[in-house]
Amino acid sequence: MVSELARRFARAELLERALTHRSAGGDHNERLEFLGDAVLGFLIREELFRRFGDASEGDLTRLRARLVRESTLADL
Repeated sequence: MVSELARRFARAELLERALTHRSAGGDHNERLEFLGDAVLGFLIREELFRRFGDASEGDLTRLRARLVRESTLADL
């Protein structure tokens, strides 16, 4: 799987690290996960803000929470 995905990444070592759980030892994904969560959060907030311009902050927050929950992301 990694070799198939690596064809689309300029730095395959980052892909390998992103897919490695810390229980495997060595380089793992926690720092990349931290950054990825922030990027994903930003992109989702930006898209919700653009699509639902009249929505309240509370409505946007609830929509974002539904989109970033683990079960929703697992479906992607």
